[in-house]
Parts: sequence; structure tokens; C-alpha cells
Amino acid sequence: MWGAAKDSKVIKILLVEDNLDDVAIAKRALKKAEIINQLWVVRDGQEALDFFYKKGPYKDEEFQKPGLILLDINLPKLSGLEVLKEIKQNDQFKQIPIVMLTVSKRDEDVFKGYTYGCNSFIQKPVEFERFVDVIKQIGVYWGELNMELPRAET
Repeated sequence: MWGAAKDSKVIKILLVEDNLDDVAIAKRALKKAEIINQLWVVRDGQEALDFFYKKGPYKDEEFQKPGLILLDINLPKLSGLEVLKEIKQNDQFKQIPIVMLTVSKRDEDVFKGYTYGCNSFIQKPVEFERFVDVIKQIGVYWGELNMELPRAET
């Protein structure tokens, strides 16, 4: 459930972020923005792919597909762009919305992000209150306004 949403839908969010301060800020911003969700945090690009492909520390975990991925572009091991490209090439995961988070203003990064299939590209604000506003806007759009892809009947 997002903020004041009237339904009881829980949005499962995967945050891919290596900076512990940014993780803490994101958690605080989600709480302050009154966004209620399930949140997983992974710390690098390889761990993100391990999460999806049930490898490493996730090999015995029951996989739960996130409804939204917040993906930092600058990550150790594999970059956020590499993770984005891999996820969007996989038929099982390519419909998951991905919001790229970055401090970069490089046009090349933005171009690659959209080329590889990200749904939105957001520059991380420096001030906490501004970051809370950004998180609220993400929550309103992805949790309340955006229509989900209908599931095929089996």
C-alpha cells in the first residue's frame, strides 16, 4: 500500500545501492513519505543478479518478484547499467519497472539507461527533504497511478 492508497496492495521494492548512507536515507525517506511496502536491499550489481537467479546467499530463498526496482547506476562488481541490461533481456523479469538512481549528470548514462529499458532516470537529490519528495512522487506514480501489465490467463 502506498501512502493514502485505499487498496491493500503491497508494492515489493528491490533497492540496489552500495552506499550505506544512501540505503539509510532511502529507508527513512520511504518511512517519512508514508510508503508501506516490502523492501529488499542488495549492495552490488552481482548481488542483484544473485537475487534474481537464486544464487549465492539467495540460493535457498523463495523468490519473490519485486514490483519495482530502485537501481543505483554506480555499483561495485557490475554497474547498474549492466544489471539493468541483464534484467530487461530476461523474459521473466523484463516487465518489472526500474527507476535508475544516480548522482551522474552524464548524458551518455541517461541515454544508455533508456536504451537498455529503464522506466525512469532520477538524479539523487542531496537534501533529505528533497529526496523524500522524490520518493513520494515515485510512490504515487508506481503505486497508485501506473497501471500494471495484465497477467495472461493460464
